[in-house]
Amino acid sequence: MLCTILTTIHIIRDAAQHCGYNRHMSNNVYIPGVCNIGPAEIRMRRVTGIVGLIATLLFFAWFYLYPIDPLGRLLIFIPATTAASGFLQAQLHFCARFGMQGLFNFSSDIRKQESVDQAAFRRKDQQKALIIIAGSAAIGLAVALVAFWLPFAN
Repeated sequence: MLCTILTTIHIIRDAAQHCGYNRHMSNNVYIPGVCNIGPAEIRMRRVTGIVGLIATLLFFAWFYLYPIDPLGRLLIFIPATTAASGFLQAQLHFCARFGMQGLFNFSSDIRKQESVDQAAFRRKDQQKALIIIAGSAAIGLAVALVAFWLPFAN
């Protein structure tokens, strides 16, 4: 799990210099295994991360205020993983679902996805998507274990 988190951090650090998007540039380009979404899609992923984070914090407040069985607290895995996934995808400029399905979108219309035709590019995208999924799950699991072990209201 620690290895997955460290790999994810390394990828986040390197992604910004390889992907064609930042706030001051508009030359958005698909780069296999590096970036497959543009500004509109990135905003959606960031909003997903924020919503997941708010839900995670609400779960922690609920655990603090009401006696919840430690096994029940493990449900926090879902919003924590959602938050991690949204923030990772936004930061990496890469949608895991698009990567698994061989799609990309740099349009301002979030309903307009294009297909990745080359098999080698699709494999790179699928590998990156699996890293994002594993990293998100590892972060969600870490948060769930913290919720499980913390001494909340009894």
